Order: sequence, then C-alpha cells, then structure tokens
Amino acid sequence: MKIDISSLPTKEIIKGFHGRFVHTENLTIGFWEIEQDAILPTHTHIHEQTTQVLEGEFELVVGEETFHCLPGSICVIPSNIPHGGRALTNCKIMDTFSPVREDYK
Repeated sequence: MKIDISSLPTKEIIKGFHGRFVHTENLTIGFWEIEQDAILPTHTHIHEQTTQVLEGEFELVVGEETFHCLPGSICVIPSNIPHGGRALTNCKIMDTFSPVREDYK
C-alpha cells in the first residue's frame, strides 16, 4: 500500500496541533504540523511512542527530563510515562504509537 500523506484529512487534536494519521494493524503514525508556542499538556497513555522532529524546534518533557529537540532527533517515550511540551517554532513532527491510537481514527 502507498499513501500520499498530503491527501490524508487533517485533524486538530489539540489547539495548534494539526495531524494526519496512518493506521496499521499494530501502530499509528502521526504527521504533525504544529504552530509556534502551541502547548502539549502533560499527559500519559498506554502507547509506546517515538517523536521525531522533521522541521523546527520542540521542547519535550518526558518524566523528569527536558529535551530540546531539533531536526534529526528522536525521543522514545515509554508507556504510561508523563510527557508534554511546547513548540519553540513552527514544527513538523512525526510520531509513532503502538498499539494503534483508536482515538485518532
């Protein structure tokens, strides 16, 4: 299967976080366009997650650690660990979640 990401519908999940999602049997891939200064409130979920910055700068807090994420960096967020952050600039980020994020369908 081949998917053109730009053809996927966009959903604003949190104010300033616009995502397009691909769902497989076992994971969800999210392609985010995030507005500068948008806040990701601290939260937890059962999903293992990776967050990769493609463009821009994002400050990510995972547990007690704060990461200044730039293009080319990837962070691993274990299941049920509190995390949140904010966009320091306009950003493009790719997240993966396992298992599937049913709430993003």
